[in-house]
Formats: sequence, C-alpha cells, structure tokens
Amino acid sequence: MESKRKLAIVSAGVLVLAVGLKTAFFSAPKVKEVRVERRDLTARVYGNGTVEAKVVVGVSSKITGRIVELYADQGDEVKRGRLLALLENQDLAGQLRKAQATLELASRNARRYRNLADKNLVSPLEAEQYETAARVAEAEEAAARARLDDTRIAAPGDGLIISRHLEKGAIVTPGQAIFSLVDPRTVWVKAHVDESQLRGVAARRKALIGLRSAPGVEFPGEVVRVGHESDRVTEELVVDVAFTPPLKDFHLGEQADVHIIAETRTAAPSLPSAAVVFREKTRGVWVVAGRKLEFRPIVAGAEDDRFTEILSGLEDGARVALPGPAR
Repeated sequence: MESKRKLAIVSAGVLVLAVGLKTAFFSAPKVKEVRVERRDLTARVYGNGTVEAKVVVGVSSKITGRIVELYADQGDEVKRGRLLALLENQDLAGQLRKAQATLELASRNARRYRNLADKNLVSPLEAEQYETAARVAEAEEAAARARLDDTRIAAPGDGLIISRHLEKGAIVTPGQAIFSLVDPRTVWVKAHVDESQLRGVAARRKALIGLRSAPGVEFPGEVVRVGHESDRVTEELVVDVAFTPPLKDFHLGEQADVHIIAETRTAAPSLPSAAVVFREKTRGVWVVAGRKLEFRPIVAGAEDDRFTEILSGLEDGARVALPGPAR
C-alpha cells in the first residue's frame, strides 16, 4: 500500500514537471508593447566619416638644394611669410655679390657716359651702350637675388603644420614637399549619409560632431556642402560638416560621427526607435495581433535620438512589440 502511494506521488510530480516544461517551451513569450503616439520631434540625420581638410598645402622648394636649417615642426601654428627652412646658399650668395658689384660698376659707367654725351664729349650711341649694359647688369642682379631668395622657404599662408616630411641635411628637389600645411578654418568632417535619410539636409543646417579622441563630447558644427553624386554601391552621399568654431586640436583621418539637425516635427505619429527593425532590407515593425506578431513594413520620416516618425504603414494607437522578450 505504501509503495502504491509513493508511485502515485512520483507520477503526479512527473506530470507537473511535464506541464511546466510545456508551458516554458511552447507558450508564446511575453513582449513589451509600445503604441504609436504623437510627439514633437527634432530630426537628427546620422552620418559617419573622417576629419579632413578642404585644402592641404605642400610647402616645397623651387630649386634643388640641401636643407641646412629647419625652423618649424609638426604641430606649429605659423603665419604667412614665416621662415620655415633654409637651403644651402653659399654659392648663390657669392653670385649675388658678384652681380651687385657688376651692377654698381655698370651704373656708374652709364651715368658718367650720359654726362659726357650731354657735353658732346662722346657720342650718344656710346652712352646708350653703357646704359644698356647697366640694364643687363640690373636684370642679372635681380635674377641672382631671386635664386638666393628661393633658398629661403617661407609659409605661403597662415595655418597649422600637420607634417614635416624632410629633415636637416636632406636633399630637396623642385616641388618636393618639406612641410604640409592646413588652415584650421578649412577642416571639416566628410560624413557619409544614407540616401534615405537626406530629407532636410542642406547647407547651413546645424550639426553635432563626435570624435573618437573625445568620447562623450559633442562639438558644434554646420553643414557647408552637400554632394550631388551618391556612391552606387553603398547608396550614401558625402556631406561636409565644418566645426564652428574651427577646431584647433584636430587629427586628419580621425573617425567622426555627425548628427545633422535636419528638421522639426510637431505632433508627429511616432514610435521609440528601438521598435523599428529591418527584415530583408525592408524597414518595419512587429505589430501585436492578438497572441501573434506580424511584421508590417513602414515608411519612416524624421528621427531624433529616441523616436522615429511613422509616415505610413501604421495608424495612431497601433500596438507594436519591442524586439526581444520583456524583462
């Protein structure tokens, strides 16, 4: 009798466990629901890109020569005309001194023979020959001075030196960059924005820029240029966003995130952005239909950092599931 009672208890326990497992594994999981509600949205369009400069100026030499002095380095702010490098110039300096001496003698002779010609002591033709010689000497002196000036490498404009390519003792050839110079006012982020998100993106729109080197910091910016040709593979367009004010401490090529403040929506039907998903490249939501979930495509509009505007596909008050089971 005792054994029968124990068997009954065990059987009941197995039955309860079986029911519990069935409930755990086969019943529909609970989900957290949200509803389409009307909200005021400030649309932010996201773009990812890198910090770049509109123009990078290579500071180079016009002549071949050996660098004997360098007066600037990477990270230096320089003004237009500041001396940055000096090439070996002893021979050119000697040529200039010789040309100056020749010019001085030729000028003296030209003046003297002009005075003699005025007194009819020499012919005007002879005086003109000396004047011509003086003009030739003047041109040669100017050329020698220009060649000597070419050994002095100066900053072509205001800016920040981002690279020093050669060191003291190196031989530089015409057109070879010694420094790379950037005007901080031309530094911007070349952001890649999805074609589907371009609504409201235009020049002068305000933006916020995040840099990998400054996590948690948002730098103010402004759209200065919107591209007119998309990448045919990524379906993205380049939008140039400048720092306002210009960024002093920057690193070209650094990864950046841009949020362009594109437009404002009043009382727009919207959902938490977490409820909007992609299914086989189609944007949509999981609508709660009784005890089932049905995927429904939508057309999204403005998006801020929390909510997404629903342009079509859902009515006000529609019940939508957030991805994943409720916690």
